[in-house]
Amino acid sequence: GKTFRQFRAALNEHPDLAHDSLKLGDTEVLARLGAGETHPEGLFFPDTYLFHKGSSDLDVLRRAYKAMQPRLAAAWERRDTTVPLKTPYELLILASIVEKETGLPADRPHVAAVFANLLRRGMLLQTDPTIIYALRKADSWDGNIRKRDLTIESPYNTYRYPGLPPGPIGAPGREALLAVIAPADVKD
Repeated sequence: GKTFRQFRAALNEHPDLAHDSLKLGDTEVLARLGAGETHPEGLFFPDTYLFHKGSSDLDVLRRAYKAMQPRLAAAWERRDTTVPLKTPYELLILASIVEKETGLPADRPHVAAVFANLLRRGMLLQTDPTIIYALRKADSWDGNIRKRDLTIESPYNTYRYPGLPPGPIGAPGREALLAVIAPADVKD
């Protein structure tokens, strides 16, 4: 569930890595990795990565990026086609929301089912993690959500705009991906 900003900060703080990406913007990091995407959020699989002392942080990022690609492709191939998702990227978006919305892995299939049902009906997802993400992007997150925050102008505001936001809000793990491709069988 970590954001790309948090992932990069952890790499920057590690004393045994060469910090080759330190002065690069997110788009330039993606270009150095050979990624075709322009927005890095959610594209890096959250895992423990071992490396040799002095390795480049770009090598760790490359491995995390390459680790997400086959997982996402496999999830897309095995998905429940009744979940209204048009692309693997939409699956990634929804999995990132499920990841941030749940604390317990056992809850993820139920939360995924609720979101799938809301998407089928064209209803608002109304999920706080998307608001928090929007506030963090605007550098105005202070740790509390207030009623006024639910009205902010952002494409990530799922209280205002139906459907999925334009991109992931963090890095979904394996369990979140699995929950989205096989949500619990609930009606509401």
